[in-house]
Amino acid sequence: MRSRRRFAAFVSVGLLAAASIASAQRIWVGGGGFWRTPPRWATKANFDGSFNYCRGYYTSNRREAGGSGWDTDYPGADNNFSVRLAELTLVRVRLDATGQPDYVVLRLTDPLLFHCPVLFMEDVGTAHFSDAEVASLRAYLLKGGFLMADDFWGTEAWEQWVSEIGRVLPPNKYPIFDIPNDHPIMHTLYDVKEIEQVSAIQFWMRSGGSVSERGPDSPHPNHRGIADENGRLMVVMKHNTDIPDTWEREGESQEYFDRFSPAGYAIGVNALVYGITH
Repeated sequence: MRSRRRFAAFVSVGLLAAASIASAQRIWVGGGGFWRTPPRWATKANFDGSFNYCRGYYTSNRREAGGSGWDTDYPGADNNFSVRLAELTLVRVRLDATGQPDYVVLRLTDPLLFHCPVLFMEDVGTAHFSDAEVASLRAYLLKGGFLMADDFWGTEAWEQWVSEIGRVLPPNKYPIFDIPNDHPIMHTLYDVKEIEQVSAIQFWMRSGGSVSERGPDSPHPNHRGIADENGRLMVVMKHNTDIPDTWEREGESQEYFDRFSPAGYAIGVNALVYGITH
């Protein structure tokens, strides 16, 4: 708890220190509603060598409670993570004409995907890939891409994701493994001791503070990865936890922010920096 308070204080001080640098960037506050925001499709003009939060678009063949498919936590998580990344690191985040982070959405078959060193996907336990998406995502990962898959819960979602990512990276050659807490990805910039279980803010409030959205079917978070033949992490999966909600919802509840967001940003920043430097 002492470490969490220090980090929260650091974030607060960092906001003031970065004000003159990122004065136009604003934290997105969604108000807790449910609506679909049209995807901001990537174009070649979006990419200039700076960081874009690249979100992968896919088709869901079923629905999971608390999720909405490809756009789960969109666009709040994309915007807010980019703002904090610019404040907490030296990563140069691309801004749009309004001064806000230039986050983008890409189909998995879009050649522009290869401009994204890191690809973010959520609610992946509902994903169903076409053969063309399988081939394109495989090429992206084997050529040096890095996929962060988050916010999917329970056995059914895990099994569906394992089946789909197994079509992309056959498990006999690219097995899934548990990422240990002493792995460098946990300590790239911040010293993160463990991946915390976090529920979506609505569930957390409605349940009186529970963090397990599927009860006994999500008893603890799982932090797993897939590496290439040389041991380079290509895919990082955080299952039974909702780290991106700690980004999207940070402006909606001071209590939720204090409890979850400092660690959530530390986890995300560590993974992002690891992904773009390995």
